[in-house]
Amino acid sequence: MPYGYFQLVRFLALAGFSFLAYKANDEDKSEQVFIYIALALLFQPFYKIALGRELWNIVDVVVGVGLLISIFIKNKKIK
Repeated sequence: MPYGYFQLVRFLALAGFSFLAYKANDEDKSEQVFIYIALALLFQPFYKIALGRELWNIVDVVVGVGLLISIFIKNKKIK
């Protein structure tokens, strides 16, 4: 993939995690605010954090699975 694609993904991740941190703050969930801010800083596009390709792949999978789990947990609480 071209480098611009990864930059776009990083901007979208920064915006998304910042929004999630804001929403978690409104709901007084301080542990989630901390997690979302940490993820926003990890994926931000302004300063590249060099973790290596293999470690980034692991981080991406863990974050993706964590987000999916949080969606299912939230949906169960709503019903």
